[in-house]
Amino acid sequence: MSPDKNRLNTGLKLTVIALATTMAGCGSLNPFASDDIDAPPPATTSSQPSEYYSTVDDGANVQPAQHQPAMVLVSEPVPLAAGAPDEYVVQIGDTLWDIAATFLRDPWYWPEVWYVNPQVDNPHLIYPGDVLALVTIEGQQRITNIRASTYRLSPSARVTPLTESITSIPYQQIAAFLSKGLVLEKNQLDQLPYILSTRGDHLMASAGNDIYIRGGQPSPNGTQFSIVHIGDELRDPDDNYLLGYQGIYVGEGSQSRSGDPATVALTDTNREALEGDRLIPETVDIPLNFFPKAPDRIINGQIISVVDGVSLIGQYQVVVMNRGARHGLAPGDVLTVFQAGEVIRDRYAGGSFIGSSRVTGGPKVTLPDEAAGTIMVFKVYDRIGYGLVMEATSDIHVLDAVRNPI
Repeated sequence: MSPDKNRLNTGLKLTVIALATTMAGCGSLNPFASDDIDAPPPATTSSQPSEYYSTVDDGANVQPAQHQPAMVLVSEPVPLAAGAPDEYVVQIGDTLWDIAATFLRDPWYWPEVWYVNPQVDNPHLIYPGDVLALVTIEGQQRITNIRASTYRLSPSARVTPLTESITSIPYQQIAAFLSKGLVLEKNQLDQLPYILSTRGDHLMASAGNDIYIRGGQPSPNGTQFSIVHIGDELRDPDDNYLLGYQGIYVGEGSQSRSGDPATVALTDTNREALEGDRLIPETVDIPLNFFPKAPDRIINGQIISVVDGVSLIGQYQVVVMNRGARHGLAPGDVLTVFQAGEVIRDRYAGGSFIGSSRVTGGPKVTLPDEAAGTIMVFKVYDRIGYGLVMEATSDIHVLDAVRNPI
């Protein structure tokens, strides 16, 4: 192995590094920032993204909030992934998390090592076909874009650069969650419109039927709704506090007439729509990209629900946690999932033995909790956080613990 390549795999001696780019849609040194921003020279002092999306609960509505993360101090080398390549060609369908995992053992350290190359057109964005490489700059190991794809040279690409650039996470994985709803927060419930009645002599409605709705904010004709049935209560396992209700997806509809009541035409249903079912406007209020980091505060929570109610949780599934804004959780925060250690009896502690084991009894011993995966938070309410499972190294279950990354 050449000395240069060996240095690439062992150097990485970072101290206070400028967050030269982020996985969030914010900050001037951001791979997802505006296409018409000129790239500044490499930072020589510590700096931070000026803002990124967080959310705070003001009752039923969630609004973007400004948040300034604390300075990141990296005193230890950022480990490379096993078999990290010297170069990588960005592929269609890649996410920034995937690319980061190609180079780094812990993908959320990507902002610490990304270097904006001012010689590359649109250096803040990453496109399919770009060639990324591990390089050493001023004694520090960085990942940078060494060769731009031909896509950047296309006039149409300059008009709509964000439509093709690489996003942080696979957005399609949370799109269904955004429209169908997973949990109806207690405060949110009273703010949503509900089914008052079904047109005609129908006790239940399905695709092709019209329903009359009341409540919520007035919506223009053409507004798309997801219809959700109110399911079981969802309580915080820590204190039994009622956090909200499981949302059971019923179907979709479009408002055809405004008023009080308004009329909605059901276009697709998985089950019958009933009086009292709630309607969620299909609006997207979550940015595509996030600034990945460890939480600013100590987080020690649990997974309390998972979309579709599956028993085993895998990669790219959406989970609900009993931690939110009040606990210091914010979009972009990275958490490690821990399986609770099994409680067993130590049949070998003291006493007499027959053969190689004790006959009965023995004190109870709790085995250590074991890391099972990684979650990135993408939306928070007051006491609830939604996360996407980015990595699952072992089986993940409801009631598994979520804590600061290790």
